[in-house]
Amino acid sequence: MASRSVDIYERLNMVAQDGDIERLYELIAEYPNILEHFDNVSFCKTPLHISAEKGQTHFTMELMTLKPSLALKLNVSGFSPMHLALQKNHIRIVRGFLAIDSSLVSIKGRGRITPLHYVAQLGNEELLSEFLFACPSSIEDLTIKCETAVHIAVKSNQFMAFKVLLGWVRRVNREEILDSKDEDGNTVFHIAASINQTEILTLLRNTVNVKAKNLDGKTAMDILETYKSPIFPKATRLVCNAKEILLFGPSMTLAGYLSRKPSTIEGKNKLLGLNNLSKTRHGSRESTDFRNAILVVAVLIVTATYQAGLSPPGGYWEENSPNDDHTAGQMTMSFNLALFFTS
Repeated sequence: MASRSVDIYERLNMVAQDGDIERLYELIAEYPNILEHFDNVSFCKTPLHISAEKGQTHFTMELMTLKPSLALKLNVSGFSPMHLALQKNHIRIVRGFLAIDSSLVSIKGRGRITPLHYVAQLGNEELLSEFLFACPSSIEDLTIKCETAVHIAVKSNQFMAFKVLLGWVRRVNREEILDSKDEDGNTVFHIAASINQTEILTLLRNTVNVKAKNLDGKTAMDILETYKSPIFPKATRLVCNAKEILLFGPSMTLAGYLSRKPSTIEGKNKLLGLNNLSKTRHGSRESTDFRNAILVVAVLIVTATYQAGLSPPGGYWEENSPNDDHTAGQMTMSFNLALFFTS
């Protein structure tokens, strides 16, 4: 009797592997309770796992309709059918799962990694956007390392995925997620600093708590200062972009920028869509944003000015201060970094 039971499920597995819907219904006619077996097993390789992994789209959708609970099962490796479809890049099946049950975006597999986390790591911004719209609450899901999808996108150097996630949390007014800390107490801002992602730092600086400390008691600025040239490696490219946007010359200095006549773009604020820079204390949010943008440009110009020698103005402190004001190797003019993080 036991061998007969094994034979039934071997046949079912073969049917799933081949994606044969006709034979599936033949088995169901022969054994009406054949799919009930999987409800009683905590971790198992179901026929839905097999068909999703093999890319059998129509069979997967048929089986998912007949027995939706199979999509919630994890195999012995800790993966759901949707996880396996993502791993094998079977996007049509993934979208099929999404259409039938959007909550599968939040199903937690090995390491509490959800499909949203996985897509953020892969950097598929289109699928990431679909997941967010289908299951908005998935943005709150954490891995066992207390990572959000935003943490994972930044750690994986998936800049476009990060921008999608950033746009989403801003549109749904959930910016506090950006201040969420992982198991080491690091926010997204800390992580961006640790891998020198200056583009991300620039995008986040007006949104997050820049003074937040991780478990080592360090802010993102502290992490940047561990580099001998904190934001220099990528500063050149950003400076070039900023100069192009604001119509700078090829060798513009900060003094040169401030003393030059505003360009047409700056004067009309068409590109940034912002108001007069002079309205700062009691002005609009747009005025503050424009002032902040100018401060970022100023820092980039200053850093680029002395980047070639990798030696900032004034050099570095040669010895520790007795009152801990500075340490050996720290820049004597670290206020330039402070300017980057303050509005």
